Amino acid sequence: MSASETDIGAVAAIVAMACATYLTRISGFWLMAHVPLTARLRRMLEALPGAVVAATVLPIVMRTGMPAALAVSAALVAMIARRNEFLAIALGCIAAAAARAAGL
Repeated sequence: MSASETDIGAVAAIVAMACATYLTRISGFWLMAHVPLTARLRRMLEALPGAVVAATVLPIVMRTGMPAALAVSAALVAMIARRNEFLAIALGCIAAAAARAAGL
């Protein structure tokens, strides 16, 4: 197999994955256009981002321990207090670095 055949295969794989991603996203919008938005469904959709974040972050916190817990707590407090994502990320990183430097 030559280098050009490998490049063509890689490009084809990237294009196929991009198409699959696009179809997945657009099908969600299409499906939701046919679903009546009741008050209960609206509340569920509003809570969904928080549930996804919790499902992503909590296993990391459980595996990493105190530094990750302090970092997430600092970021959460910053987001509640200031509603600034960049500040929350910066404070989370600082808290994690400080916790690791302190040997926690």
